[in-house]
Amino acid sequence: MSWGRRYFALQALGGAAWWINVATVPTVRTLTLGSLDPLVVAAFDVPLFVVASALAAVSAGTVGRIAATIATGWTALVLAGLAVWATGTGEAGWGVVVMTAATVGSALALALVLLGRVPTEWLTSGPLRFRTADPGAATSRHVVATTVQIVVFWGLFLGVFPVGIAVAEHRWRLHPALPGPVVTALLVVGLVVLALASALGIASAAAMSTKGAGTPLPSASANRLVVAGPYRSVRNPMALAGITQGVAVGLLLGSWMVVAYALAGSIVWNCVVRPLEEADLEARFGDDFRRYAARVRCWVPRWPIAASVGPVSVSSPRR
Repeated sequence: MSWGRRYFALQALGGAAWWINVATVPTVRTLTLGSLDPLVVAAFDVPLFVVASALAAVSAGTVGRIAATIATGWTALVLAGLAVWATGTGEAGWGVVVMTAATVGSALALALVLLGRVPTEWLTSGPLRFRTADPGAATSRHVVATTVQIVVFWGLFLGVFPVGIAVAEHRWRLHPALPGPVVTALLVVGLVVLALASALGIASAAAMSTKGAGTPLPSASANRLVVAGPYRSVRNPMALAGITQGVAVGLLLGSWMVVAYALAGSIVWNCVVRPLEEADLEARFGDDFRRYAARVRCWVPRWPIAASVGPVSVSSPRR
């Protein structure tokens, strides 16, 4: 049995167990459905979620693929409906959380069932495909482009999205009541961590734009392998900074969901983006990048920071 079908088997069992608890444990029903009529929801959810997931697990052919598609589509539809319901009524917040996890899991499992793999390369296709910045552009142009990217990405991923998540956490009644001293401590720690992580991010971006003749964005990436500044200590300082910033914003907002959002981002980056990015770097810089990667860790900084990372040249990419 493939991993995709195994997931749908677990989802079928989990869905059946959840419905048993909805029928027998009032607290589970209230937390996940609110005042929605469980009989009406079950009339659709049992065949389209539980049964379809079971069919996707036991059938390897066309029936299994169709069942997996139905289960995934229904899961996403339920997530959207519950999110609207929870936002409007303040009920069923935990149902949204559970269905978010189920939707992500179903989507990944569906890819495994239909394609035999998760097509991560789609993330770097079209306008986001890997390509280098204009090598003839002035350094100031790369600096300006990097600054614009920072403003846009920080504004979205550290501003708009976290605030939206925190608002939803309150609206869905998932925000725990914290004592005043705890709120103050989280605020102070969050500010300090955010300042340090932001400094790391800015220093990394400066090194990328001035030493690498490019920007942090894959579609305008550096023309030279950057081993200066924070890159002497850790291979992915901008990712490390961004994830730490996200956690810090979560602390500032007192939101466990924002912290979870940042940590989920770290998993996506490490498992999906990093392999693609490092494959591109290895293809372009060859032995230079391999020597660099052998000496400098991905996530845990070297300390103390050496004056050099060894015989790694800052070279132009191989074509």
